[in-house]
Amino acid sequence: MSPKNPLRDLHRFGVSVWYDYVSRSLIESGELKRLIDEDGVRGVTSNPTIFEKAIGGSADYDEAIRRHAKPGMAPSELFEKLAVADIQAACDAFRPLYEESRAMDGFVSLEVAPALARDPAGTVAEGKRLWAAVNRHNLMIKVPGTLEGLKAFEDLTAEGVSVNVTLLFSLERYVAVAEAYLKGLERRSAAGKDLSRVASVASFFVSRVDSAIDAILEKRDEPAAKALLGKAAIANAKLAYQHGKKVFSSTRFSALSAKGAQTQRLLWASTGTKNPSYRDTLYVEELIGLDTVNTMPPATVDAYRDHGAARPSLEESIDQARAQWDALPRFGVDRAAVLAKLEEEGLASFSKSFETLMGKLAAKRALLEAENAAVDAGLSELENARFSERLWAKDPSLWKDGKEHQALIRHSLGWLDAPTAFSAGLGPVRAFADTAAAEGFRQAVILGMGGSSLCVEVLRAVFGAAPGRLELLTLDSTHPEAVLALEKRLDLDKTLFIVASKSGSTIEPNAFFDYFWAACARKGAPGRQFVAITDPGTSLERLSRELHFRKTFLNPPDVGGRFSALTLFGLVPAALAGVDAGEMLSRARKAASLYSPQTPTRDNPSLRLGAFIGCHAREGRDKLTLILPPALAAFGLWIEQLVAESTGKEGKGVLPVTGEPLHAPEAYGRDRAFVRLALKEGEKDASEAALAALEQAGHPVLRLELADRLDLGAQFLLWETATAAAGFLLRVNPFDQPDVQAAKDRAKEMLNGPKESSPDKASLRAGGLAAYSDAGLLAALKADAGQDRPLREVLSAQLARVKVGDYVSVLSFLSENDENRRLLEDVRLLIRARVPAPVTVSWGPRYLHSTGQLHKGGPAKGVFLVLVDAEKTRVPVPGKPFTFGELCRAQARGDAAAMLGAGRRLLRLELLHAADGLRALTNALSDKAAATR
Repeated sequence: MSPKNPLRDLHRFGVSVWYDYVSRSLIESGELKRLIDEDGVRGVTSNPTIFEKAIGGSADYDEAIRRHAKPGMAPSELFEKLAVADIQAACDAFRPLYEESRAMDGFVSLEVAPALARDPAGTVAEGKRLWAAVNRHNLMIKVPGTLEGLKAFEDLTAEGVSVNVTLLFSLERYVAVAEAYLKGLERRSAAGKDLSRVASVASFFVSRVDSAIDAILEKRDEPAAKALLGKAAIANAKLAYQHGKKVFSSTRFSALSAKGAQTQRLLWASTGTKNPSYRDTLYVEELIGLDTVNTMPPATVDAYRDHGAARPSLEESIDQARAQWDALPRFGVDRAAVLAKLEEEGLASFSKSFETLMGKLAAKRALLEAENAAVDAGLSELENARFSERLWAKDPSLWKDGKEHQALIRHSLGWLDAPTAFSAGLGPVRAFADTAAAEGFRQAVILGMGGSSLCVEVLRAVFGAAPGRLELLTLDSTHPEAVLALEKRLDLDKTLFIVASKSGSTIEPNAFFDYFWAACARKGAPGRQFVAITDPGTSLERLSRELHFRKTFLNPPDVGGRFSALTLFGLVPAALAGVDAGEMLSRARKAASLYSPQTPTRDNPSLRLGAFIGCHAREGRDKLTLILPPALAAFGLWIEQLVAESTGKEGKGVLPVTGEPLHAPEAYGRDRAFVRLALKEGEKDASEAALAALEQAGHPVLRLELADRLDLGAQFLLWETATAAAGFLLRVNPFDQPDVQAAKDRAKEMLNGPKESSPDKASLRAGGLAAYSDAGLLAALKADAGQDRPLREVLSAQLARVKVGDYVSVLSFLSENDENRRLLEDVRLLIRARVPAPVTVSWGPRYLHSTGQLHKGGPAKGVFLVLVDAEKTRVPVPGKPFTFGELCRAQARGDAAAMLGAGRRLLRLELLHAADGLRALTNALSDKAAATR
């Protein structure tokens, strides 16, 4: 805490700073604790408008609404449950200060329903009921300072309830409030009850007085009238303060004080400056005096912290303040009428906010119930099948009956044990990483594909490298420019190469290994620079022993590649980069206990996510749209592979959509479901307003939150478990990838075939580019084979085949550099403007180990644009009869052939030059691009 914080300095002048805002996120994020610890905030006030913004304007309360809402429950009853929980948590945060200040500070205010403002008996009953419901000594019940409210205030004080009398505008009403307080204390004293724990504040509203009176003065031409602008509210407050000093220094109050009674402090409310020409800290700096409270909205707190200046201003120029107040009637200001109107407007404003909140709660509850209908059906299925119990018992019959399926599944569930198993065995991994850093290695390149590299890409992008640790890099592209670009970036002598392959026989990492082994061998014995991560008994394990790799890590064989993030495939790179792998595993272990059979199905977050994915997909909402903050963007790639490759088979599947800008609700069809991930740390999430609009339009939205980046450990396990549950609900085996091999086989045929010319004849030409497609596109174009048609016409015909419920995927076998990424994003947005469907961009050959399974084995909803460029630079794969360019092109052609064989709507274009070709695409698409949907 800084001694220079102007907010903390106010306490030295007798001012208690309270915070005029409360919400669940304020408390749970730790921001309230920070305000207490660093800014010296000593209390909180709330009102219906504050709760309307907090509950109605965010999704922070959705889970609580789901939990508390019961059939037939009135919105007001639901609101009370939400509000009471917040107020209790805030009271608990202030309890140490309450005790330390001997019940002077540390209070949190909760207001009775605005409808009771003219009902004293109802206010007393409501106040006592809320006092009992919150059950915290440092609660203040807020009672409007109407004439009717004063009687309720006196009665509640006599009952021992601490009260914040609110909506005070006039000195005359404040005089009555102070009198009611004394009467209540006297009644309590006469009954022989303790006075020491009864507190009260009188909330005197400030800026609204200036706004109302200034509006009258501004219509006057007299200089004396203009001189009073911005003076009335402070003058009014100073006169009230002088009266309070007299009352609470009187003989009458001294007798009560001797019995432990507290002074009723004036609380300055409505202290945010409404006139932009006034200093934004005006109603703080001019109202500083002993035994006062200033409750500030967040913006005023920030402003005063930044440039506030304290002085004992309340005692200054009292005669001038009286003269200013008395001068107002000369300029047409009927003070009594203005202040009475402000009271009525204040009551009306709070009533309107309360009614708005009740409407929003009712609507939100209805939306959540509608969304829950699908999810609840899935949860019931999971519950009836004893899914959680059988999952953790590793029962393969959850998904399939056949012996082959069950044998594969039984050998694929080791990921469930990873958080515990690897926590105990992390020591050797840490020691290896420490030694590598100590020996001067500065970069670690992961040579892998799919699950072996995507989790590392997440770690690289999310965490970076800790000081003194290794920079993580991944290579999962066979494009020659990608290989050369990586090599150029390396300090080869200080680079560690990690060959990561579960099977040990994957063609891409083996080609990468051949290339960089040869590069390192030119400088001496390369073994010390190479590490293997693989399953026991693979050809890679044998090779690593024969070539004396620095280290060979053997991963449990019962973990599939896309489920391996919390195994050695993720932990070794994490340790090298200085990521706290132990803490990530600890978070995963805690999550595992929550996802275990001991947690009821309906309270299990992983099963709820699985039901959200699986059940919405069954209803046609099979485009899982991920909304991620920039800091977690790479996590979408990992989720994409996990969900798409696990569910995309047997004509079923879920397509994750990542990196798509959020649009208005009308831009989306009924095939979408949205999951938003947010970080508590870092930038404020800007997507909430758009997501709330989507919910209002009937789109299902699920929100997930990470406390910090290390919560990725729990997220990996959450999504793995949820995907297993979604697979169950979709009746597919989430642990196989039956259609991936087809593309591999076709690519192998291409590599073994002619090198110089394509063995598959071009269907047509598009603006001079060789184009390959299914017969349906030729028919739509009414084109003869080999005919050259304008690129714009060919693209338009391909996109015209997109129907509602489809998706478009641009599959790029180009080098993933900044320019190509930017141009492809332009292509994506232009296509999105023309089709009623999501548009994804994937990079080959990475996607072959990810969404490639879905594209071939999932529902026939994809319309594909495959992009390949010419091999400009020949980069041989050492020891192999092909170059990286030939391998990359063979993979592109092989997958396209496999998709055409599966009856997919596909257009493959051969670009002569990547960037120029992409510009030609954007020009062609721009010709008839419709307005963005």
